[in-house]
Amino acid sequence: KLSEAFADWDAELRFHVPGVRVADPKACQCGEVLKGVIKPWECKVFGTACTPETPIGTCMVSSEGACAAYYNYGRFTRDAAASARIPVRSA
Repeated sequence: KLSEAFADWDAELRFHVPGVRVADPKACQCGEVLKGVIKPWECKVFGTACTPETPIGTCMVSSEGACAAYYNYGRFTRDAAASARIPVRSA
């Protein structure tokens, strides 16, 4: 929501904008990635069921998403984390 000072420019007040909520699939952990609770490679579907070609959640859809960036340019993967003995939290 915009503050009252910017009410003239608030599209939600000027136009009827229905509230639309779209939930991520249950396997997706984008919420935890965005909150910093887990790293992208710690997601249980990262790089397997969820890739830029077949994204499951919002973090993999755009090339600017955290998971897509790690997938395309990141140095860490689930396998690399395991071989480097970096603790990976299980979901």
